[in-house]
Amino acid sequence: MKASTLTIFMLPAVCFFTFTSPTRAQEVTRSAGIARLSDLKQSYTVPHFRLGGTYALGEAERYADGGEGGVTLESLGAAPLKLSYIATGTPRYNSQGGITNAVIINSYYSGDASQMYHYWYQGQAGNSFAQGAVVGPGALIDTQKYYVVFLDSMGLWGTSKPSDGLGMKFPQYSVFDMVQANYRLLKEHLHIDQIVLAMGPSMGAIQSYVWPLLHPGYVKGILPIGGSVNTAQDPIVRPLYQLMTAAIQSDPVWRQTQGNYYHLPKSQHPNQGVEFGWSLLGLTGTSLDYQYAQGWEVKKKNTFSWSDAELGSDLKQRAADYDANDLLYRNQALFAFDIRPYLSRIQSKALILHINNDQWLRPQNAQWAHEQLPGSQLLSFEDPLAHYAIFKAPHQFAPAIRAFLKDLD
Repeated sequence: MKASTLTIFMLPAVCFFTFTSPTRAQEVTRSAGIARLSDLKQSYTVPHFRLGGTYALGEAERYADGGEGGVTLESLGAAPLKLSYIATGTPRYNSQGGITNAVIINSYYSGDASQMYHYWYQGQAGNSFAQGAVVGPGALIDTQKYYVVFLDSMGLWGTSKPSDGLGMKFPQYSVFDMVQANYRLLKEHLHIDQIVLAMGPSMGAIQSYVWPLLHPGYVKGILPIGGSVNTAQDPIVRPLYQLMTAAIQSDPVWRQTQGNYYHLPKSQHPNQGVEFGWSLLGLTGTSLDYQYAQGWEVKKKNTFSWSDAELGSDLKQRAADYDANDLLYRNQALFAFDIRPYLSRIQSKALILHINNDQWLRPQNAQWAHEQLPGSQLLSFEDPLAHYAIFKAPHQFAPAIRAFLKDLD
């Protein structure tokens, strides 16, 4: 098969400024989205992994260490690329000692392995929001049958990210980098030889599409939930997240330092810009009828203001949890993502789930992917939570998922 080179472009506003990273007494963000689950997370480092390079699809040996032309963290004086995950379940092995029954769960835009575990693993507090557990003994993804790995996505929480020290000198990574780095973790560290199912919600769905592109034959089936194969030119997602980027960069601290603010304590970082950005996303994440029914007293807690102390009280925690530059880099990874020309290469079976009234990733995204993937299934439903109904989607179509898994076995 002839190789296709996929080039990842970088946004000047995100990548232009560099600085020598200072020594800090503590991390800017914690290692897990759900702090009480941090002990469940394990880490693995991938030395000399190249970030921000190009991927010659069909020639996996050329991107074994990341995209060609990319930059390693070591070359910038930082530690090797760090990845994190939570593994649970019952591994089954082939004669070479490789695991053959893995289900991987890719995390969403602002989440990590601990947050996916919180929503979907049996007995966790987030189960109610997801309308029940998705993973666990006897659950839809049965840990008595499968070895389940919840994966962090590069750039937030327990993985390497700008706020670890390099700041704006950190290489601009891509969605392909996210997946390829985690492939190294699965193959080298966990010795997984076969993925039965690659799944995830939102940005986790986006990654699910990429796994069989980078490594045909490694993934039997994919289950993208509320995802897309094109965010670079999406007429809703691209403007929305560009506005979020602009909101973060409008913060006086970010503008004055041009992203070089790590010499300041966290309380003096561009926190208002982060609040502003999350406020924009919050206005469209759930259905407008749902938000209207909540009333002003609820909505004002997530409504940003530069000066009105009565507004945005719930946004303070978002600013405390996230770093401005980490989010800017995540946004830019989405700005560069478009795999439409390569969808015909996907040979894995696909069950696509979507929310019909999703106001971010419109259902046309799922319909287009479905039409390009022969034999795929597309199931959808409508919910007042709109995009955030991704967490309950597995229970909406549990019989179909069980049948899909049976077909993959």
